[in-house]
Amino acid sequence: MPDILKTYTPVTEQQLRAPADGDWLMIRRTYDGWGYSPLDQITPANVSRLEPAWVFSTGVRSGHEAAPVVSNGVMFVSTPTHQVLAIDAKTGRILWRFIKEVAENVVAPHPTSRGVALLGDKVFFAANDAVLVALNARTGMGAWRTTVADNKSGYYMTLAPLVAGGKVMVGASGGEMGVRGFVAAYDPDTGKELWRTYTVPAPGEPGSETWPKGDQWKNGGAPVWVTGNYDLQTNTAYWGTGNGGPWMGDQRPGDNLYATSVVALDVATGKIKGHFQYVPNDSWDWDEVSPPILVDFQRQGRTVKGLIDVSRSGYLWFLERSDGPITFVEGKPYVTQNVFRSLDPKTGRPDVDPARKPGTGKNAEFCPSHWGGKNWPPIAYSPKTRMIYIPANENLCGSIIGRPATYSPGSSYTGASSTLSLVPGAKHIGEVQAWNVDTGQRVWTHTYGTSANWGPMLATGGGLVFSGGTNDRKFHAFDATTGTLLWEFPTNSGITGQPTSFSIDGKQYIAVLSGWGVDARAMQARLERLLPGNYPEVPEGGAVWVFAVK
Repeated sequence: MPDILKTYTPVTEQQLRAPADGDWLMIRRTYDGWGYSPLDQITPANVSRLEPAWVFSTGVRSGHEAAPVVSNGVMFVSTPTHQVLAIDAKTGRILWRFIKEVAENVVAPHPTSRGVALLGDKVFFAANDAVLVALNARTGMGAWRTTVADNKSGYYMTLAPLVAGGKVMVGASGGEMGVRGFVAAYDPDTGKELWRTYTVPAPGEPGSETWPKGDQWKNGGAPVWVTGNYDLQTNTAYWGTGNGGPWMGDQRPGDNLYATSVVALDVATGKIKGHFQYVPNDSWDWDEVSPPILVDFQRQGRTVKGLIDVSRSGYLWFLERSDGPITFVEGKPYVTQNVFRSLDPKTGRPDVDPARKPGTGKNAEFCPSHWGGKNWPPIAYSPKTRMIYIPANENLCGSIIGRPATYSPGSSYTGASSTLSLVPGAKHIGEVQAWNVDTGQRVWTHTYGTSANWGPMLATGGGLVFSGGTNDRKFHAFDATTGTLLWEFPTNSGITGQPTSFSIDGKQYIAVLSGWGVDARAMQARLERLLPGNYPEVPEGGAVWVFAVK
């Protein structure tokens, strides 16, 4: 066993609550979801000297969307094909490799992984076949595994587990196959299930009155496929939920709680403390699975204990959290949006233009497209600039027409067909936007002329913002205050991974996974059909890139 593994120190709950500046122990580093590193060695003055320190090929194609997490100088990375790697974070030397065996016919329409979680001497990995695995951090050997849901019925997992309050929590993908969404919590030592909370209520439960009578709730969707954020003070986890099933709202009359919502769960019991529904009776496939980040902001002379969500619907939501209800503060579009005519000033409920709402046998055109103004890639927040940084896609519209849908376990349950289009005269699609959280106003925008943006964001104490996401395979660094593009570097493939930063022996590093695929690949192909020759195929193949100032 390499010395670095022999001396590996178990990760404590206190470390997760208050990580050392040089550590990155969970996918967004801190429970509030900021995606922010306080490290400040790399600055606008020296970022031009950023060069690769090492590169490691994962040996896998398809979309690499995970965050490299680092503890005790060991980097843990998950990839497609159910793989977890342990790498010496300073040198790039592989320490161990775990590959989970799965059935040949595993159901996983989005075959990726968005990362792992750490606690004690374990690494927790949510596999595509809906099995939660605990690995020994020193050896990569299995400690325990538990089946979370039935993969043959369409349940699969792509998210990183959330470790908080002494529990390991996960949700499941599968909203396109008629699953019933949930969040489940497990004992980190044994894998025993401790509670399970469904995001579609059963008859008689609160919210069930928002669904049709009958058994439709059993296949109502509202999947949970992005890791939640966590409020330490109230022991509350905030999870975003996806679309209802099937896609067309006229096939499931009612608001359909808790689809396309944020739900606040008591981590001790799983009880739903509060919720806010962004899109009642969603008919646009506007999953709102990205959880809101926890940021306290100023409004009208008072400090709001805030939740901020940049939603797929094209709206930026400012909400107020508590130890119970979630209340509306403000909402506004951040990209072209023609579906919501207005928001109720007290509740935030949108007034929908019926001409822009698809239905069964009814085609409707709308903006943004079903991929949204922002998809799953997370925003970042810098407490130094008081700004959030958004990987946005502007000028993308589309249409959907519905058809009757019949549920069959493990099969598509969308009942819809979609198209993609551009706003007439549009000159670009991808953007990086910066918004001040206290004024609620946009500060700067960087545009990408011939690329969408699928790049998760990283902000640092050095006054920089890092992101990939473009079809030119480049990794970018911006001045966090002005938006000036200061540095870029072409990698082997397009970057859809979540960047992180860590330090070893007093030196700061930036890490990111390169590896195009999944939805980024699908959108690129549609754009190429729309504008032939402008959006060619992006090379694929996964690699871990680690950069440092030379």
